[in-house]
Amino acid sequence: MGVTAPAVAAVYGVASVVTFAAYGLDKRRAARGGRRVPERTLHLLEALGGWPGALAASAVFRHKTKKLGFRVVRGLVVAAHLAGWGLWLARR
Repeated sequence: MGVTAPAVAAVYGVASVVTFAAYGLDKRRAARGGRRVPERTLHLLEALGGWPGALAASAVFRHKTKKLGFRVVRGLVVAAHLAGWGLWLARR
């Protein structure tokens, strides 16, 4: 039994909602001087399929937009996902 498109969409959807919420929480904590969500955690959530939520949250909250190193890693995560999908589609 193979992986179905609805299952993949569900994983990306849930991961994106969780990642979006984590970005929002981090932004809120940053504004209030609280304990931040580690960048490693944010990148892990992106890598697990939450990168669409990360991109949306970054735009909505205007968060994690200036730190070049963070943006580069996020971009690499997005590129890896897109390349993976491209390779998968090319083999079909």
